[in-house]
Amino acid sequence: MDLAILGLPLSGKTTTFNAITGQDIQTGGYGGDEPHIGVLKVPDPRLAILETIDSPTRVIPAEMKCSDYPGSAFSDTSASGSRGLARFIDQLALSDALVYVVRSFVDEKVPMPADGVDAERDIETLNLELTVADIGLIERRLERIASEMKALKASERTAAERHAALLKKMQEHLEMGEPLRTLQRSDDELRELTGYRFVTDRPLLVLVNINENDVEDTAAIESEYSLKFGTASTEIAAFAATIEEEMAQLAPDEATIFRADLGLPPESSKDRAIRSAYSLLGMHSFLTTGKDEVRAWPIPIGTTASQAAGKIHSDLERGFIRAEVTSFSDYHAAEGSSATLRQNGRTRTEGKDYVVSDGDILSILFNV
Repeated sequence: MDLAILGLPLSGKTTTFNAITGQDIQTGGYGGDEPHIGVLKVPDPRLAILETIDSPTRVIPAEMKCSDYPGSAFSDTSASGSRGLARFIDQLALSDALVYVVRSFVDEKVPMPADGVDAERDIETLNLELTVADIGLIERRLERIASEMKALKASERTAAERHAALLKKMQEHLEMGEPLRTLQRSDDELRELTGYRFVTDRPLLVLVNINENDVEDTAAIESEYSLKFGTASTEIAAFAATIEEEMAQLAPDEATIFRADLGLPPESSKDRAIRSAYSLLGMHSFLTTGKDEVRAWPIPIGTTASQAAGKIHSDLERGFIRAEVTSFSDYHAAEGSSATLRQNGRTRTEGKDYVVSDGDILSILFNV
């Protein structure tokens, strides 16, 4: 799972990267040739509860990779796109989701952009740049199809014409200012597009980087932007990156005290934003627990028990017999007592085709 973090210069993009990864990368207009790479841990309060119950040697949350692309990629905001962006477009197309960081804060310690602060304008600018990239990909493919058409057999020509018609439909959608993530396509059409990687097809999380004194208005800000930009594949989160970066450098207990001193809610905007990204990717977690390890395992929604077993180790999927399944809530209520869970029928046996639910605690029985 790879998140691509994008933003215009002075948006607070690298500050956001530091906040969600716990790194301490220098901020202030990163213009390097390669993205910063980091790993973020998906917040899951269930792990702390399991740690209290089972006292494991280690606790391992689910993780996601994230890449912080330099703001200089968007320094040229002409409609024809920038060479800076073209340098990264293939990498962006391989990401699983995009994260826009857009500036809504004013801080005398951070220079103002030349054209002022306007988060909505910046969202549109980022959209335009990526849309132009996808249109360019489609145009090049259509030109290639047209040049090859005369040499094709009749049956091949019919398939090529169908494919060109699909690409033209997508081009028209993009030219109307709509990203491909909002275009409905049939299963057959999606299969025909296998091999393409369109940037605007990636799900999107927009992080509105707000003033520290606007944190109390987070819900209202998110609602406002969701009305304008939110879709089934686009999530909005408001986020004071400077506060979250400071807290990312603290121990968990210290961060809790710091949040209380600032009058902030116990759950950080950072944690909610990460969970939004996790959900956008169509992911959730199953859990394993014991004296050695408590762990959250990331899986796509709809994963079966045997496939989940393979996430732990390929031998478990190959030799899968059955899974013993307990919901997290039942395990918590029984304080981890196997006898209580079995007596109350809260641990059940499931076969390989069982679809794993979020928070299921699995114990896999296998034989190889």
